[in-house]
Amino acid sequence: MSEKYFAHPTSVIDEGAVIGEGTKIWHFSHIMKNARIGRNCVFGQNTFVAPDVVIGSNVKVQNNVSIYTGVVIEDDVFLGPSCVLTNVINPRSEIVRHSLYEKTLIRRGATVGANATIVCGVELGRYCFIAAGAVVSSDVPDYALIEGVPGRQAGWMSRHGIRLGRPNANGIMVCPESGYRYKEAEPGVVRCLDLNEDAALPPEKAAGRVSYRDLKERMNGSS
Repeated sequence: MSEKYFAHPTSVIDEGAVIGEGTKIWHFSHIMKNARIGRNCVFGQNTFVAPDVVIGSNVKVQNNVSIYTGVVIEDDVFLGPSCVLTNVINPRSEIVRHSLYEKTLIRRGATVGANATIVCGVELGRYCFIAAGAVVSSDVPDYALIEGVPGRQAGWMSRHGIRLGRPNANGIMVCPESGYRYKEAEPGVVRCLDLNEDAALPPEKAAGRVSYRDLKERMNGSS
């Protein structure tokens, strides 16, 4: 295992886990064998990563999150406190389904809010935003905002995590924080017009400077 990551003395890192440089693993966490974790990730207190899980770089996993076999997480994903990921649709204690774990793919930049539940076998699109407490049981498009139980799409979110307003006459929605423009390329498919979805944010766009509440007040004042 690499010696260039940090693991708190109370954490357990199994032989065979692969952990990238700069990653931090905090109190009472357990990374099991054959898990693969990228660079510069953060795992909060009491987190768990099962065998064969694949996690990209710059992933933030908050306290009390378990990531089970079958889950694949791309770069820049945020998993909020106590969110739930599953890997069997119909679990029974007396039925062994270890060979039937379903795949859940969480694409680049997605956010899963605190206490949200992701039922296995779905794909969460790039930069989608799953609100706190939502229950997701079907695929989620890129940039979609999902709220409620059962989870339903309530709008679109920018790459900066700001809800996008109504499109203008040209069908363009503008993020009030970054100024980036977004448009439905086709029904249900939103794309950023100013930065490719696979490109990293420029440094000057990667630091928040205005609170979400202040941005909401500005947007409400201009509407």
